[in-house]
Amino acid sequence: MKRIQNLLKDEAATEQQLDDIQGKVRTIRKQIDALQTQKQSVRAEINATQARINRINQQLTDALVTNPVNGTVLTSYVEPHELVGQGQPLYQIANLDTLELRVYVSGAQLPDIKLGQPVEVLVDKNEEENQQLSGEISWIASEAEFTPKMIQTKQERVTQVYAVKVKVPNPDGILKIGMPGEVNF
Repeated sequence: MKRIQNLLKDEAATEQQLDDIQGKVRTIRKQIDALQTQKQSVRAEINATQARINRINQQLTDALVTNPVNGTVLTSYVEPHELVGQGQPLYQIANLDTLELRVYVSGAQLPDIKLGQPVEVLVDKNEEENQQLSGEISWIASEAEFTPKMIQTKQERVTQVYAVKVKVPNPDGILKIGMPGEVNF
């Protein structure tokens, strides 16, 4: 445009040529402004689309089933591909690497046991033999309770007993939930 203005001063160009060039410059500037506005609009659309993508990714993450522990599924409450509500349990899972055996001791036996004490655990190996495992006392009740009706021991039953929990490592999967056992202190 400056060149045309210089040519116009030297009378080598016409006013018409200057007007044409100025019109083209105005048109190009308007196109640049329109593209800048369009660019802002596209950026806003990109941001909105990214927000939708983030929301969908979060929904996908929320839909993933993760276990709080490593373990074995004991009971399934739903079938694969079945629709469930948020917070609805899918299955019951348990870590069977270490099981807790609950035993009851009489008040006379109570002074002879302590937390962390190693014990011998016996479970049925077959009809005639027992299998010996090692365990450790992990909890002792602070109050006595009545003798549970389900417990059958070789010793004489007493009216008041104390509950004791024994942790038994189960690396080979020998122990099963609900399996009876005996403890030798």
